[in-house]
Amino acid sequence: MPETKLYKGSCHCGKVRYEVTTDLAQVIECNCSLCSRAGYMLTFVPVDQFKLVSGEDDLKDYRFNKHAIAHLFCTSCGVRSFAKGTMPNGQETRAINVRCLEGLDLATVKTTKVNGRDS
Repeated sequence: MPETKLYKGSCHCGKVRYEVTTDLAQVIECNCSLCSRAGYMLTFVPVDQFKLVSGEDDLKDYRFNKHAIAHLFCTSCGVRSFAKGTMPNGQETRAINVRCLEGLDLATVKTTKVNGRDS
């Protein structure tokens, strides 16, 4: 069973910084047009497990398809470190780009492939 931990994450230039509490038990790699191009590895957490530490004014969002998810990126470096959305049950959530978490060995992260291309 994965361990729940507090992780720190950021964009490349460091203007956007956040903290997230997660166990990384479910990390997905989606093959939709955006996720595959961005190289996302995503885990989802309730909004109360996420804290934006800095950079709110340095974020811009991009929406596509159903326009339900705010895919946020840093206006300085362009890195997409997290997104905002709502789960099917109405719960506000954050999609965390696991590649942007500090001190994490990605080789230890188990991922599940998701077919978003055909959704």
